[in-house]
Amino acid sequence: MPIIRPLYPDEWAIYRELRLRSLADAPDAFYSTLEAESARTAEDWAARLAAAAVSGQDCPLVAELDGQPAGLVWAKMDSVNPALVHLFQMWVAPECRARGVGRGLLDAALAWAREREVRFAELDVTLGNGSALRLYERAGFKPVNAPVPMRAGSALMLQQMRLVMDGVD
Repeated sequence: MPIIRPLYPDEWAIYRELRLRSLADAPDAFYSTLEAESARTAEDWAARLAAAAVSGQDCPLVAELDGQPAGLVWAKMDSVNPALVHLFQMWVAPECRARGVGRGLLDAALAWAREREVRFAELDVTLGNGSALRLYERAGFKPVNAPVPMRAGSALMLQQMRLVMDGVD
């Protein structure tokens, strides 16, 4: 069973490792690129987690399996709409897939949002990533709008999905 916990500012190296692994594993599945993230300094990584720790609006989570980092997700309150949380950077290490890590990360991020009385959770999923799409659908997420291109030059399409947290839309 995975252990899901917050990432703390002094754990920037774990965050960097997972983020870079995720981008290497699925280079077209995220808004950022491996090249851009690899250029960040240790201070950049630490500052990102430090800002999250004091914001009260961010919840970076790490999954650990057998004592090793196994996955990542980041929940962030919407800056305009306090009823909305965005989930992003969701990734599970290939060797840890099908072991409950993704579901554990998703459940923990949604629990954090519910503690803040959030009504809606949104995320983007790359079409073609069937396991992620099924995970989100099982959790109750529904497609919103038509799929859009990932970014210029990418053939991949993104589907925005939304979960109504309180069951009333």
